[in-house]
Amino acid sequence: MADVLPLVEARLRSALGEPDARAAVTFLGTDRIEVLRFTEGDVVRYATLGMSAQPMADPTAVLADPVKGPRAELVLSVRPGVADTDKVLRPLAVLAASPQVEGLIVAPGASLDVGGALWPGAPFTSVLVAESGGLVEDLELDAPADPVRFLPLLPMTPNEAAWKRVHGAGALQERWLNGGTDLRDPSRKSVPLD
Repeated sequence: MADVLPLVEARLRSALGEPDARAAVTFLGTDRIEVLRFTEGDVVRYATLGMSAQPMADPTAVLADPVKGPRAELVLSVRPGVADTDKVLRPLAVLAASPQVEGLIVAPGASLDVGGALWPGAPFTSVLVAESGGLVEDLELDAPADPVRFLPLLPMTPNEAAWKRVHGAGALQERWLNGGTDLRDPSRKSVPLD
């Protein structure tokens, strides 16, 4: 199978424009993960590149299939200037490496915790994985490979993450919608959860 990463980067560029910055992180025993930054008007988007190089495998499987299995990259959108959001590069790379390191399958509705603030002073320590197909279209690969999905990440406060564990992702997204929550605000407060 051909290397999918040039195709993934081409899809990101066609959807988001030219990246104005990129950084790479390599964790021991994993493939290199890059994070590309795209700036458009009043929104900065950070997209991972490298997570989709291998399909995510079920951690209980004896052997990982080298071709079949879900593939994804992560996309985070925030408003610039309010916080030092460029420091999110390492936490994003950690999340993108989690399928290789921890055997996780990252899918919509999942919570991913970074174990600290997403960036200095951020009120968020985790993200909710949203459905793909909106901002960046899924990238179809030759059969039998699964398509690459570009999964938006929605930052969650610790209270929101705890509430989501009890009530589910759909209920939290409904709260955000009903509350008119600006999920791109890097310093927003938790949505009312009572």
